[in-house]
Amino acid sequence: MDRLTRTRHNNPAPCVRRTLRGALVILLFAASPVDARVACPHPGAEVAPLAELRAGDVAEGDAVIAEGIVTGVFMGPDQLGGFYLQQGVGPDSTGLFVYAPRLEPVEKGLHVQVHGAFTRHHGRPQISRLDRIQGCGHGELPAPLEVRLPDDASRLGEYADLRVRFAQTLTVTANHDLARYGSLTLSAGGRLIHPGQTGTAGTARDKDRRIVLDDGSYRAEPDPIPYRDDHGTRRAGSTVQGLTGILTHAFGDHRIHPTASLDWLAGERPDPPSTPGADHLRIATANLENDFVTLGERGAQDRAERERQTAKLDALLQTLDADLLGAVELENTEAARQQLVERLNAAPSPRGDYSAINHPGPGDDAIKVALLYRPDRLQLVGSAADRDAVHHRPPLLGWFQQPGSDQRFGAVVVHFKAKSGCPDAGDVDRGQGCWNERRTAQAERLVEWIREQQRDGFADVPVLILGDLNAYAAEDPMRTLAAAGKRDLVHDDPSSAHTYVFRARAGQLDYLLGPEALRERVSDGATWPVNADEPRFLGFDGRAPAEGPWRASDHDPVWTDLRPD
Repeated sequence: MDRLTRTRHNNPAPCVRRTLRGALVILLFAASPVDARVACPHPGAEVAPLAELRAGDVAEGDAVIAEGIVTGVFMGPDQLGGFYLQQGVGPDSTGLFVYAPRLEPVEKGLHVQVHGAFTRHHGRPQISRLDRIQGCGHGELPAPLEVRLPDDASRLGEYADLRVRFAQTLTVTANHDLARYGSLTLSAGGRLIHPGQTGTAGTARDKDRRIVLDDGSYRAEPDPIPYRDDHGTRRAGSTVQGLTGILTHAFGDHRIHPTASLDWLAGERPDPPSTPGADHLRIATANLENDFVTLGERGAQDRAERERQTAKLDALLQTLDADLLGAVELENTEAARQQLVERLNAAPSPRGDYSAINHPGPGDDAIKVALLYRPDRLQLVGSAADRDAVHHRPPLLGWFQQPGSDQRFGAVVVHFKAKSGCPDAGDVDRGQGCWNERRTAQAERLVEWIREQQRDGFADVPVLILGDLNAYAAEDPMRTLAAAGKRDLVHDDPSSAHTYVFRARAGQLDYLLGPEALRERVSDGATWPVNADEPRFLGFDGRAPAEGPWRASDHDPVWTDLRPD
């Protein structure tokens, strides 16, 4: 059963008899004393310590009486439908959830006596089927248990349902479940980096650095979407310190339901790239995430989605203002390429209009690569495509010369095979994602093919590689290209570079690579992080599409400016 199905209700709905009991509970609670430090009356039966309930010393379904301080209240219409009790302070304290749907909320800090039944919900112990809640006055709210990751990761299970505090800074490392379940994945020690990015092995401790920030509810598609900032987003890279709430475990993860307001820092949206110098050449690559003119295929499903998709992509590409653009994931039709050029030229730029190389052999995959350039800035001298069967999307090469100069360079746009669609045998995941052998073979063939093209008038002409290589910086395909003299023209430190976020880990899949002759001409360059760090619901097909370039794609574009020779 998927989570959407099993979380349609936070707990099974009470029966009619239980609802009548709920009315009695409210009456008794209203009549209970509220002055400070009034002891609970003797219930006429044994009061069960919360530790015994958690230990399973009481049979499921048995009537129980328990007491404690209310530490967290989540009794709103779309919340958990109950509150948390705690006995004691520090590591030896015990907490437990009380399921009390459709009752008036109790107060945090209140000392209560609960009469109900011991039950479990999805394996989690709780008190439910309430007969009575007796308010016993306000007690002292227990100080939150100080928890630190990864040091306390192995003990989180012991602290279930307790009030805790993370004094350290925690960073949003994934926001893909924000609109779907109202949760964010946080990590200690900064955001999580894919091990293939730096070549560091052993990612088991990544799990020890993670905690899920939940929203006091297990319902799907919360409305409103929580934790958003003034721009309606919550970017990966945002940080929070002093997170305080109730720690629990559900759906395979340790989670915290906050009981205090959150003070967010960092995670600001980036400024656009600076304007390139008049005599500088701007080169960029962008994965367009299924720019399809055909509706109902991989991209937009209807006209409204298509209008939002093109508006986002155009805002992104027009802001990049590249003189040479390697586009990836364009629909493999002539119309897609033509419409992309027409859209960009609809907003005139002082740097000139675009043209696109006619791909002589785009292959039969649903998507293709494209190479756009400005004839006012670059003269196309020649082009070629590699139809070798190792490629799924044949690379496209253009030879260019800047007007007024006799210096030439080549640019080849590529899109290596993705890590998805893993086979049952053969080229399976051996630590670098499935199809790594194929991607490495594609890199080897690319090096060989470029050398084949560097003949006659193009001998010794430097060649730039741009596009989505679907390989992280320290993986075999990138090592193959590095051994052939292709260096990252933009990023010196792989540990700080990313263009994509997958399963909470950031890494680089999109590159501008070239020989030292081109690197020496780089004056500026960066990843423009407008996409990968933004939540998916801001995309053209999301619940709350954003205006502008934000989440135009799932990959970030990369750009660089080259000085003239």
